[in-house]
Amino acid sequence: MKSTSDNKISADLVNSFNEEMTYELAKRLEEENYETPFDGLKDWHLLRALAINRPELTSDYIHLLDQEPFDEN
Repeated sequence: MKSTSDNKISADLVNSFNEEMTYELAKRLEEENYETPFDGLKDWHLLRALAINRPELTSDYIHLLDQEPFDEN
């Protein structure tokens, strides 16, 4: 079982990413081949953190973060 500290996205983790690592992250998200939905959600949150803090790495993958508008009615 993973500790809760394994689930946190630290500044060190975000700052450690480069273009190749970001590409691999985006590729996993596009393929949606995860053992659990939570694994995909963790990657989505990581890409979101990168988009906020390192936008130069994520400009080609922003479509993976965009949410389509929906009508609740």
